[in-house]
Amino acid sequence: MGYGFRALRRRVLTPDVSETSLDKRGFHKKSPAAVELLEKVGRIFLEGYGNAVEARTVADAQARIDRIEERFRGFAYEGAGMGWAMLDGLPFGGRGRVRASLNGPGEPHNYLIYVGVGWAMARLPRFRWPSPEAFDPLLRWLVLDGYGFHQAYFRTHRYIDQQYQEERFPWPGGPAGGYANRAIDQGIGRALWFIGGTDVDVVTSIIERFAAHRRSDLYAGTGLAATYAGGVTERELEQLRERAGEHRAALAQGSAFAAEARARAGLLGEHSRLAARILCGTDAETAARVTQDVRPAHPVDGAEPAFETWRRDIGAQFVSLGGVTS
Repeated sequence: MGYGFRALRRRVLTPDVSETSLDKRGFHKKSPAAVELLEKVGRIFLEGYGNAVEARTVADAQARIDRIEERFRGFAYEGAGMGWAMLDGLPFGGRGRVRASLNGPGEPHNYLIYVGVGWAMARLPRFRWPSPEAFDPLLRWLVLDGYGFHQAYFRTHRYIDQQYQEERFPWPGGPAGGYANRAIDQGIGRALWFIGGTDVDVVTSIIERFAAHRRSDLYAGTGLAATYAGGVTERELEQLRERAGEHRAALAQGSAFAAEARARAGLLGEHSRLAARILCGTDAETAARVTQDVRPAHPVDGAEPAFETWRRDIGAQFVSLGGVTS
């Protein structure tokens, strides 16, 4: 496939960068610094996406992405995950790009790539969605986190103001299929960090408007975003922890996921260290290690997926360590 065609494919498939503007989206603007951070995240996401859909091979795209500054590189991999999944899902786009990335140099960024696949699913017709069996049975729920983020980010009125949920989401199906809406809520909670402009008062006020049974998952997503993206001070993180109340263990679990995603990719920065210390009650390396210490070796889904058991065990660990009050 020639370079000219690939460049055209990038132009055709890549959303306009204006779509990431907080003004365009109608999101809250806490401060100029917060606006710059969140809009840069959006620009880097699209850069990763564009590299994925233009590059000749997965390795070529990864070589470009790995030149992006460390704090934002993970967002580029998230965008690339979407790009590879779009090409895998489009007619005549070929197959196997997501798998090639997860089995290759993209493996340290697997959390972000899974999430990017969910972005693509939100834009592909359902008959072109990937098979759930193509993914790790534990981590595949992160795909729905990405789906939920996309829907909250681009369809904010329906998913946030109207709090929309499908009665039974069709992917991945199976005995634990009823859990899908909870995984989607985790992505919605992550999107709220952007929708609320990293303003803790705004974000938590939105969460508190949701039905009580949804708030734990929303706080988990918010904890992940606050730790991975940052944009707040120590005092604001303390405020977030206090506002979470009975959902502090879920908040810590999301924060620990972010610490693990950054640590395993070698991208653990000071903003993530600060967030883990406040939200998990321990240092980021320990928070990341906890996620692996309790990770099920042979996950089997029943009515409740192993992913949810894992998440609950992570939160319980931080309660038992004394860093988080239940």
